[in-house]
Amino acid sequence: MRRRLNELFSLLANNDKVRSQTENDLFTLTAEMPVSALDCEQEDIDLLSAYFNSPFNLSDFNEPARKLFQVSQDAFDVFIHAWMSELPVEKQIVSYGRKVMAAKQAADDCGDEDTFTVKNAAGKVRLEVHRITGFLRFSPQNDIYTAHCAPDHLIIPALGAQFTARFHKISWAVIDDKRKLCLYSMMGEKAKLIRQEKTAEIPRKTDEWEELWRHYHKTINNESRKNTGLQRQFMPNRYRKYLPEL
Repeated sequence: MRRRLNELFSLLANNDKVRSQTENDLFTLTAEMPVSALDCEQEDIDLLSAYFNSPFNLSDFNEPARKLFQVSQDAFDVFIHAWMSELPVEKQIVSYGRKVMAAKQAADDCGDEDTFTVKNAAGKVRLEVHRITGFLRFSPQNDIYTAHCAPDHLIIPALGAQFTARFHKISWAVIDDKRKLCLYSMMGEKAKLIRQEKTAEIPRKTDEWEELWRHYHKTINNESRKNTGLQRQFMPNRYRKYLPEL
Protein backbone atom coordinates (compact mmCIF):
# COMPACT_ATOMS: atom_id res chain seq x y z
CA MET A 1 0.00 0.00 0.00
CA ARG A 2 1.35 3.39 -0.95
CA ARG A 3 2.28 5.72 1.90
CA ARG A 4 0.89 9.22 2.18
CA LEU A 5 3.32 12.09 1.57
CA ASN A 6 3.31 13.33 5.17
CA GLU A 7 3.69 9.75 6.38
CA LEU A 8 6.82 9.42 4.27
CA PHE A 9 8.15 12.70 5.69
CA SER A 10 7.45 11.40 9.21
CA LEU A 11 9.83 8.50 8.64
CA LEU A 12 12.68 11.01 8.47
CA ALA A 13 12.32 11.61 12.19
CA ASN A 14 13.22 8.06 13.28
CA ASN A 15 15.57 5.28 12.33
CA ASP A 16 12.94 2.63 11.65
CA LYS A 17 13.72 0.45 8.69
CA VAL A 18 11.72 1.32 5.59
CA ARG A 19 10.72 -1.95 4.03
CA SER A 20 11.30 -2.47 0.34
CA GLN A 21 8.68 -3.37 -2.22
CA THR A 22 9.49 -7.08 -2.00
CA GLU A 23 9.28 -6.99 1.80
CA ASN A 24 5.88 -5.36 2.22
CA ASP A 25 4.34 -5.52 -1.24
CA LEU A 26 4.63 -1.85 -2.16
CA PHE A 27 2.64 -1.06 -5.27
CA THR A 28 4.06 -1.52 -8.73
CA LEU A 29 2.70 0.47 -11.65
CA THR A 30 1.62 -1.69 -14.57
CA ALA A 31 -0.76 -1.22 -17.46
CA GLU A 32 -3.16 -3.67 -15.79
CA MET A 33 -3.19 -1.95 -12.40
CA PRO A 34 -6.68 -0.65 -11.44
CA VAL A 35 -7.16 3.10 -11.23
CA SER A 36 -8.02 2.82 -7.52
CA ALA A 37 -4.35 2.02 -6.82
CA LEU A 38 -3.48 5.54 -8.00
CA ASP A 39 -5.99 7.32 -5.77
CA CYS A 40 -4.78 10.31 -3.75
CA GLU A 41 -5.98 10.92 -0.23
CA GLN A 42 -7.46 14.35 0.45
CA GLU A 43 -4.47 15.11 2.68
CA ASP A 44 -2.11 14.57 -0.26
CA ILE A 45 -4.27 16.71 -2.53
CA ASP A 46 -4.20 19.54 0.02
CA LEU A 47 -0.43 19.30 0.52
CA LEU A 48 0.35 19.29 -3.18
CA SER A 49 -2.03 22.20 -3.75
CA ALA A 50 -0.28 24.10 -0.95
CA TYR A 51 3.18 23.36 -2.33
CA PHE A 52 2.58 24.28 -5.95
CA ASN A 53 0.56 27.41 -5.24
CA SER A 54 2.30 30.68 -4.50
CA PRO A 55 3.04 31.75 -1.85
CA PHE A 56 4.08 28.37 -0.45
CA ASN A 57 3.19 27.93 3.24
CA LEU A 58 5.61 25.50 4.91
CA SER A 59 3.37 25.20 7.99
CA ASP A 60 1.04 22.95 5.97
CA PHE A 61 3.68 20.20 6.28
CA ASN A 62 4.70 18.25 9.37
CA GLU A 63 7.81 18.93 11.47
CA PRO A 64 10.18 16.44 9.75
CA ALA A 65 9.25 17.96 6.39
CA ARG A 66 9.96 21.45 7.69
CA LYS A 67 13.34 20.33 9.00
CA LEU A 68 14.28 18.87 5.62
CA PHE A 69 13.23 22.13 3.96
CA GLN A 70 15.44 24.11 6.35
CA VAL A 71 18.44 21.89 5.55
CA SER A 72 17.94 21.91 1.76
CA GLN A 73 15.06 23.37 -0.22
CA ASP A 74 16.28 21.53 -3.32
CA ALA A 75 16.21 18.18 -1.49
CA PHE A 76 12.70 18.97 -0.23
CA ASP A 77 11.60 19.57 -3.81
CA VAL A 78 13.25 16.36 -5.02
CA PHE A 79 11.55 14.43 -2.19
CA ILE A 80 8.10 15.64 -3.29
CA HIS A 81 8.68 15.13 -7.02
CA ALA A 82 10.04 11.62 -6.45
CA TRP A 83 6.91 10.75 -4.46
CA MET A 84 4.78 12.13 -7.30
CA SER A 85 6.47 9.68 -9.68
CA GLU A 86 4.39 6.88 -8.08
CA LEU A 87 7.34 4.58 -8.68
CA PRO A 88 8.28 1.96 -6.04
CA VAL A 89 11.09 4.04 -4.56
CA GLU A 90 9.73 4.92 -1.11
CA LYS A 91 12.63 3.19 0.66
CA GLN A 92 15.14 5.19 -1.38
CA ILE A 93 13.22 8.46 -0.88
CA VAL A 94 13.34 8.13 2.92
CA SER A 95 16.99 7.06 2.86
CA TYR A 96 17.80 10.06 0.66
CA GLY A 97 15.99 12.43 3.03
CA ARG A 98 17.79 11.03 6.07
CA LYS A 99 21.18 11.34 4.39
CA VAL A 100 20.51 14.96 3.46
CA MET A 101 19.46 15.80 7.02
CA ALA A 102 22.68 14.20 8.28
CA ALA A 103 24.85 15.98 5.72
CA LYS A 104 23.48 18.62 3.33
CA GLN A 105 26.00 17.77 0.60
CA ALA A 106 24.38 14.34 0.25
CA ALA A 107 21.61 16.06 -1.75
CA ASP A 108 23.91 16.23 -4.79
CA ASP A 109 25.88 13.01 -4.34
CA CYS A 110 24.67 11.11 -7.40
CA GLY A 111 27.37 8.52 -6.75
CA ASP A 112 25.13 7.34 -3.94
CA GLU A 113 22.63 4.77 -5.19
CA ASP A 114 19.67 6.14 -3.20
CA THR A 115 20.35 9.71 -4.30
CA PHE A 116 20.68 8.66 -7.92
CA THR A 117 17.43 6.65 -7.81
CA VAL A 118 15.43 9.41 -6.15
CA LYS A 119 16.71 12.22 -8.36
CA ASN A 120 16.05 10.06 -11.41
CA ALA A 121 12.44 9.53 -10.30
CA ALA A 122 12.02 13.26 -9.66
CA GLY A 123 13.52 13.99 -13.07
CA LYS A 124 10.93 11.78 -14.77
CA VAL A 125 8.18 13.85 -13.17
CA ARG A 126 9.75 17.16 -14.20
CA LEU A 127 10.22 15.90 -17.76
CA GLU A 128 6.59 14.88 -18.03
CA VAL A 129 5.46 18.23 -16.62
CA HIS A 130 7.45 19.89 -19.41
CA ARG A 131 6.01 17.52 -22.02
CA ILE A 132 2.40 17.75 -20.94
CA THR A 133 2.36 21.55 -21.12
CA GLY A 134 2.95 21.18 -24.85
CA PHE A 135 0.71 18.15 -25.41
CA LEU A 136 -2.46 19.38 -23.72
CA ARG A 137 -5.21 20.43 -26.12
CA PHE A 138 -7.86 22.73 -24.64
CA SER A 139 -11.39 23.01 -25.97
CA PRO A 140 -14.09 25.39 -24.69
CA GLN A 141 -16.86 23.44 -22.96
CA ASN A 142 -19.46 25.16 -20.82
CA ASP A 143 -17.35 28.35 -20.89
CA ILE A 144 -14.34 26.48 -19.45
CA TYR A 145 -11.30 25.63 -21.55
CA THR A 146 -10.87 21.96 -20.75
CA ALA A 147 -8.09 19.47 -21.49
CA HIS A 148 -7.88 15.75 -20.69
CA CYS A 149 -4.77 13.69 -20.06
CA ALA A 150 -3.59 10.42 -18.51
CA PRO A 151 0.05 11.08 -17.55
CA ASP A 152 2.46 8.41 -16.37
CA HIS A 153 3.05 10.26 -13.12
CA LEU A 154 1.05 12.45 -10.74
CA ILE A 155 1.95 15.73 -12.40
CA ILE A 156 -1.13 17.91 -12.71
CA PRO A 157 -0.62 19.62 -9.30
CA ALA A 158 2.53 21.16 -10.81
CA LEU A 159 0.64 22.73 -13.75
CA GLY A 160 -1.41 25.30 -11.86
CA ALA A 161 0.87 28.33 -11.88
CA GLN A 162 1.82 28.01 -15.55
CA PHE A 163 -1.71 27.64 -16.92
CA THR A 164 -3.15 30.30 -14.61
CA ALA A 165 -0.58 32.73 -15.99
CA ARG A 166 -1.17 31.54 -19.56
CA PHE A 167 -4.97 31.86 -19.46
CA HIS A 168 -5.02 34.94 -17.21
CA LYS A 169 -8.74 35.71 -16.64
CA ILE A 170 -10.06 32.77 -18.67
CA SER A 171 -11.42 29.75 -16.79
CA TRP A 172 -9.67 26.46 -17.51
CA ALA A 173 -9.52 22.87 -16.27
CA VAL A 174 -7.10 19.95 -16.70
CA ILE A 175 -8.58 16.52 -15.98
CA ASP A 176 -6.40 13.51 -15.22
CA ASP A 177 -8.57 10.66 -16.49
CA LYS A 178 -6.31 8.00 -14.95
CA ARG A 179 -6.37 9.35 -11.40
CA LYS A 180 -9.77 11.06 -11.51
CA LEU A 181 -8.34 14.42 -10.49
CA CYS A 182 -9.22 17.86 -11.80
CA LEU A 183 -7.05 20.97 -11.63
CA TYR A 184 -8.96 24.14 -12.45
CA SER A 185 -8.93 27.90 -12.20
CA MET A 186 -11.96 30.15 -12.50
CA MET A 187 -11.29 33.51 -14.13
CA GLY A 188 -7.69 33.85 -12.99
CA GLU A 189 -8.17 32.65 -9.42
CA LYS A 190 -5.58 30.42 -7.75
CA ALA A 191 -5.69 26.92 -9.23
CA LYS A 192 -7.47 24.26 -7.18
CA LEU A 193 -6.99 20.49 -7.23
CA ILE A 194 -10.03 18.31 -6.52
CA ARG A 195 -11.29 14.83 -7.20
CA GLN A 196 -13.09 14.64 -10.51
CA GLU A 197 -16.09 12.96 -8.87
CA LYS A 198 -16.79 16.28 -7.14
CA THR A 199 -17.17 18.07 -10.46
CA ALA A 200 -19.68 17.71 -13.24
CA GLU A 201 -18.47 15.24 -15.85
CA ILE A 202 -17.43 17.21 -18.91
CA PRO A 203 -17.92 15.10 -22.04
CA ARG A 204 -15.22 15.06 -24.68
CA LYS A 205 -16.42 15.88 -28.15
CA THR A 206 -15.17 17.20 -31.44
CA ASP A 207 -15.94 20.88 -32.05
CA GLU A 208 -15.00 23.69 -34.40
CA TRP A 209 -11.86 24.42 -32.35
CA GLU A 210 -10.53 20.92 -32.94
CA GLU A 211 -11.37 21.15 -36.63
CA LEU A 212 -9.56 24.49 -36.84
CA TRP A 213 -6.52 23.01 -35.08
CA ARG A 214 -6.49 20.02 -37.46
CA HIS A 215 -6.64 22.38 -40.45
CA TYR A 216 -3.78 24.49 -39.05
CA HIS A 217 -1.66 21.40 -38.39
CA LYS A 218 -2.33 20.01 -41.88
CA THR A 219 -1.45 23.36 -43.45
CA ILE A 220 1.94 23.77 -41.74
CA ASN A 221 2.91 20.08 -41.81
CA ASN A 222 5.69 19.21 -44.25
CA GLU A 223 5.28 15.54 -45.18
CA SER A 224 8.67 15.43 -46.90
CA ARG A 225 10.34 16.07 -43.53
CA LYS A 226 8.31 13.53 -41.59
CA ASN A 227 10.45 11.46 -39.21
CA THR A 228 8.25 8.87 -37.51
CA GLY A 229 11.01 7.58 -35.21
CA LEU A 230 11.93 11.03 -33.92
CA GLN A 231 8.24 11.89 -33.55
CA ARG A 232 7.70 8.85 -31.32
CA GLN A 233 10.72 9.85 -29.24
CA PHE A 234 9.40 13.32 -28.45
CA MET A 235 5.68 12.47 -28.63
CA PRO A 236 5.16 8.95 -27.21
CA ASN A 237 2.19 6.94 -28.46
CA ARG A 238 0.53 6.94 -25.05
CA TYR A 239 -0.14 10.69 -25.36
CA ARG A 240 -1.55 10.62 -28.85
CA LYS A 241 -5.17 9.81 -28.15
CA TYR A 242 -5.42 13.30 -26.63
CA LEU A 243 -3.93 14.99 -29.71
CA PRO A 244 -6.74 15.66 -32.22
CA GLU A 245 -4.32 16.46 -35.05
CA LEU A 246 -2.93 12.91 -35.06
